[in-house]
Amino acid sequence: MNAAAAPRSHRRPVLDPALAPPFPVAALPVLRNPQLRKNVAHAIDVIQAKRTRLVEEKVDWQALRTAAAAIRAHALENLGAYLELFEARCTAAGGQVHWAGDAAEAREIVLDLLRREKASEVIKIKTMTSAEIQLNPFLESAGIAVFETDLAEIILQLGDDEPSHIVVPALHVNRSQVREIFARRMGIENLSDNPQALTAAARNYLREKFLRVPVAVGGANFLIAETGAVAVVESEGNGRMCLTLPQTLITLAGIEKVLPRYQDLEVMLQVLARSATGERMNPYTSLWTGVSAGDGPGRFHVILLDNGRSRILRRKTERQTLRCIRCAACMNACPVYRQTGGHAYGSVYPGPIGAILTPQLMQLRHAQSLPYASTLCGACYEVCPVKINIPEVLVDLRAQVTDQERRRIKRLFDPMYLALRIAALVFSRAWLFHAAQRLARMGLGPFTRKDGWIHALPSAGAEWTETRDLRGLPAQTFHAWWANRRARPPREGR
Repeated sequence: MNAAAAPRSHRRPVLDPALAPPFPVAALPVLRNPQLRKNVAHAIDVIQAKRTRLVEEKVDWQALRTAAAAIRAHALENLGAYLELFEARCTAAGGQVHWAGDAAEAREIVLDLLRREKASEVIKIKTMTSAEIQLNPFLESAGIAVFETDLAEIILQLGDDEPSHIVVPALHVNRSQVREIFARRMGIENLSDNPQALTAAARNYLREKFLRVPVAVGGANFLIAETGAVAVVESEGNGRMCLTLPQTLITLAGIEKVLPRYQDLEVMLQVLARSATGERMNPYTSLWTGVSAGDGPGRFHVILLDNGRSRILRRKTERQTLRCIRCAACMNACPVYRQTGGHAYGSVYPGPIGAILTPQLMQLRHAQSLPYASTLCGACYEVCPVKINIPEVLVDLRAQVTDQERRRIKRLFDPMYLALRIAALVFSRAWLFHAAQRLARMGLGPFTRKDGWIHALPSAGAEWTETRDLRGLPAQTFHAWWANRRARPPREGR
């Protein structure tokens, strides 16, 4: 089979937070997979080194961050007005704007537009919003073949895999694994794992689709209210092919993507490129405004998706989540993500931003473990180009999860409720606390090795020591040491 005759549609598992296991459970297989962890760490090191070098050359980097944060905050505070302005300007330029309250409505709008076009195939620009609403499996179930055009997305689609990173979705796959996927799914014999050979194989696979498929579906990095334009930034040129060659272009964008003015791009593109890929400017930056006769698609649709964003907007602390420009800098800086990769988060949005965005989009009905998938070290806040205080939001969400659990636990003898009541009693009385310390020292003594570490605990404690290091309790507490120190007479000369 040659590349042009490759299967038209490829099913892969769907990341659904409603079905995903808790983060600690999902992380275990990754922690036991040294090759995957090596792939993730290597890719992050490369991206981080490039970003650091490019950020350091900008003497006004902190001023740029402040400006970017202010632009995004202003847009969100006046979101309704700017969305209406965008709709008016986009419509005046020949585009059609559709409003979708949730994922189901957005999927139906896309399907209706495709049926109007009598389309049986679509090509896609990389868009996380389409993954959020699970568009690909929905269209495939309706008999419409979906072809991803981003190189990383092709790797995942042909490999029946899911993305693990916002900017570099196939970050967890090395080139020998890519070679195996391409050789098997494209039917190419003796394919080298040389990057140039793999890129050429993907190019040949895509070329006839670019020229043949009449409808494209994509996302947007930014929506410009002032002009009604859609901005798309990417690194491979596939996005520009999808923007210019098809007869019909459908853009799916979250309502938070809007920027007030065209001039705002001057700031946003600087911080986005450096934070996302460690570049001064994205290789391809495309702006699309309506339709023009003889130039690009003749029909242009924009679907504005809410899907829980309005609820986030109402809460002052959580509202900053919507500033996100999907650069993934927080993921690259996160020590937790470095160890687990993206699949452990069970969502299309992994890493620190996913840990705060996914639970909010799900109204805390699912993904309650994600706000705890963090050390609260603050590295994500330090690198965020729009100054989202992710640790602050994490703490707030943890409080909401705790309140939710407290309301759920009503029975006096519920094990969790009982344990929390006992802990509260122990911590409220000094003599009980010291007695508990003595009992714990005796109980943990048999499991503490000569090096002072507890390598394995029995029963429920095994879940803790299986993936964490645990120090044994010292022979003397700080409280006892301090009391003895104060009881000793001072030495001469002091």
